[in-house]
Amino acid sequence: MPSAQRKLAPYRRKRDFAKTPEPSGSSRRRDRSAGLRFVVQRHRARNLHYDFRLEIDGVGVSWAVPKGPTQDPGVRRAAFHVEDHPLEYFDFEGVIPRGEYGGGDVIVWDAGIWEPAKEEDPGRAVADGELHVDLHGEKLHGLFVLVRTKTDASGKEQWLLLKKRDDDAVEGWNPEDHPESVRSGRTNDQVKADPDRVWRSGEPAARAAVSLKASPVSSDELAALDALGSGGQWDVFGRTLKVTNLDKVLFPALGRQKPVTKRDLLRYAAEIAPTVLPYLTRRAMNLHRYPNGADSKGFWHKQLPDHAPEWLPRWDNPDADPGETTTYLVVDEAAALVWAANYGGLEWHPWTSRVDKPDRPTYALIDLDPGEKTKWADLVMLAKLHRDALEHLGVSARPKLSGRRGIQIWVPIRTGPTFDDTRAWVEKLSKTVGALVPDLVSFKWQKDERAGFARLDYTQNAINKTLVAPYSPRPAAGAPVSTPIDWDELDDKQLRPDKFTIRTLPKRLAERGDLFAEVLDVKQKLPVFR
Repeated sequence: MPSAQRKLAPYRRKRDFAKTPEPSGSSRRRDRSAGLRFVVQRHRARNLHYDFRLEIDGVGVSWAVPKGPTQDPGVRRAAFHVEDHPLEYFDFEGVIPRGEYGGGDVIVWDAGIWEPAKEEDPGRAVADGELHVDLHGEKLHGLFVLVRTKTDASGKEQWLLLKKRDDDAVEGWNPEDHPESVRSGRTNDQVKADPDRVWRSGEPAARAAVSLKASPVSSDELAALDALGSGGQWDVFGRTLKVTNLDKVLFPALGRQKPVTKRDLLRYAAEIAPTVLPYLTRRAMNLHRYPNGADSKGFWHKQLPDHAPEWLPRWDNPDADPGETTTYLVVDEAAALVWAANYGGLEWHPWTSRVDKPDRPTYALIDLDPGEKTKWADLVMLAKLHRDALEHLGVSARPKLSGRRGIQIWVPIRTGPTFDDTRAWVEKLSKTVGALVPDLVSFKWQKDERAGFARLDYTQNAINKTLVAPYSPRPAAGAPVSTPIDWDELDDKQLRPDKFTIRTLPKRLAERGDLFAEVLDVKQKLPVFR
């Protein structure tokens, strides 16, 4: 029999994996003792149809059934034999981009185990044009038969799918009366409006799935972390991570508090992951690593190491020059953030552009960087002046504490402007603000040339330059966190840039919610200055 990879050649040819978020059919071994799988996907592409797929010889042998399978033995369904699909596609539920092969929304309408209804070689039976199957699904049960009726000049095969008369037959059974997914309980409309997952194009199966909504870490998972000694295997977010040196102090104590250990950092990373994940997904990550703790000298680490686990999401930069970083970590799933923390990544710096369009930012960044002479009250005033200027321009933006000494403002934008555009826009905005308080601000590049004044830094608006992610720790005593705030919190006399730590942030998040979410939801054009 042809290998699974050869059988998938037509599937591969029909899909542009640079655009279509479906699995490319990388080989995956599975326990055959669990039985042969089948799936029926309700698929709204150019026309509504049901994709009926049987696991045979390592691939999903597939038929498109326009009116869907039925339990009614008196109904014959037309079925069109299409190219084999990879087994990874069996669990896919989401949206395929319009304009691509199969573009539309897909749900897992039914799934289960099947077995040949006769003692036969299923692959040979398909080739011969008649296959009898016994289905054990959530909706479909009992004996069915697929029969080839004709093959046209182009080689396209038309079949019939029939339900046999047995104890599972139901007269008048209509698949459209059962529209919900057996995987999520949702309809196609609901999945289209709010998909849970996408598939990354052209990736190996181990990292093809991208979860858009990470579930919270469970109490059992956190208890398992606490139960480990100095290290071991930790099962979290569906992955098994090797964690080490859990009792090592990474952040010195702040005041009378206890120092922060690596175990504490991993716990925080797991707790914050579902909230921070949307700010990291599909973005290359620059890690600021401090493997010996915040008291030691840190260093930037961009290249994903060769020993990184195969499942870890990544991006190969096609524009990397010799000697530059070629492969970046991409935190597309919660376990990847925990891996980064275990790897000594005390700070998380995602790019402001996504990997599909690395030269097009999705934020414009304003960095209020205090000098030696800058008082906290002066920095707050500069933040308020920027707030007023942005409100005057009708621009939505969100502030966050840097976690060290500064304040940062992120302006969400529609994808389109270049980094040159955003840098020029922020420069004009900040110089307009700076002109109001010239005795507080310097735009000099070198720190020793600023005379201790604050810098309104617009230069971070460049490819592969970053500001620390919201909710990222910072390398200082007590493990302060870069924390989103409301604009009105600038009036709080108790506010400080390093006020919140990995020990206090989860409670604040539970009480206030994600105050930075607007940068994910708002897509706006930057107005022209008059």
